[in-house]
Amino acid sequence: MTIRANTNISNWQSTVTVRSPQKITATWSGSPTWDGSGNVMTMRPSGNGTLSAGQTTTFGFTVAHNGNWTWPSVTCSAS
Repeated sequence: MTIRANTNISNWQSTVTVRSPQKITATWSGSPTWDGSGNVMTMRPSGNGTLSAGQTTTFGFTVAHNGNWTWPSVTCSAS
């Protein structure tokens, strides 16, 4: 995933929701946490989340579909 700052931001987070029986099996370039169901991951920057207007950063994840080919839902917020 690519996070692009439209204005200067000091922090960001992205929420990724998969549908059962899908599971996120690997992540990189961020600090993930999961809700109790294991289907909603919140990814935050692993370091400084500051981005200037126009700058980008990326993180990644791997989904095991386990028979459900629906795309994950992704949202992003910044402050």
